[in-house]
Amino acid sequence: MTADIQHPRENRPVRGRWAPGTPILWRYRANGRSHPHICRPVTVIQDTPQLLATWMASGTPCVKPQLADGTPVHLEPLATRYTKPRTTVRSRWYGTGVVMLAQPGTPWSVWLFWDRGWKFRNWYVNLEEPLARWSGGVDSEDHFLDLEVYPDRSWLWRDEDEFHEAQRAGLLSAGQAERVREAGQEALAVVQQWGPPFDGHWEDWRPDPQWPVPDLPEDWDRHHRACTP
Repeated sequence: MTADIQHPRENRPVRGRWAPGTPILWRYRANGRSHPHICRPVTVIQDTPQLLATWMASGTPCVKPQLADGTPVHLEPLATRYTKPRTTVRSRWYGTGVVMLAQPGTPWSVWLFWDRGWKFRNWYVNLEEPLARWSGGVDSEDHFLDLEVYPDRSWLWRDEDEFHEAQRAGLLSAGQAERVREAGQEALAVVQQWGPPFDGHWEDWRPDPQWPVPDLPEDWDRHHRACTP
């Protein structure tokens, strides 16, 4: 399964949807805030009423959070990871490319990871707010807890320690945490039934070699009005 060739002048929304090859921004708001603190330029693979599929290429310029003292978030001890002041920094996606899939109204997205040489590694279910579309991309808010699914269809919960610490730090209320757990169980049920998007053979997909790596715009954090396709 290979991407269809699409020239830049053809990358126009059709009935409010993005054409294959269109660059958009996939952003995450800081928890409990209105402004984004994660921004990843991606390329649209397909955009239908059932699924938004995008590609984040290796080397993509991104924005990520960092502690105000310069410490990378993942290196800060868990006890203070969510309480110390933060800022944002520009970076790049240094791993292999990632396919990112989201179904409208669903409180998770599914990411596909490969090792070098296109050896498929795993699916990653990122629990989050359902994506909100706007003219330049989509926005969400991460919910800390994740689910990793392997090629043999075995699975494992991820980041439960961060999920509990986020509650302790006040980033998730008890009610929100309960809803996240429920969403996780719903996602797990889809995995166990091997429903969409897991049944879509996305692990066999390959990007169009003509697609450039999208740029990170200077106004990556601009405000917008949500829209519907």
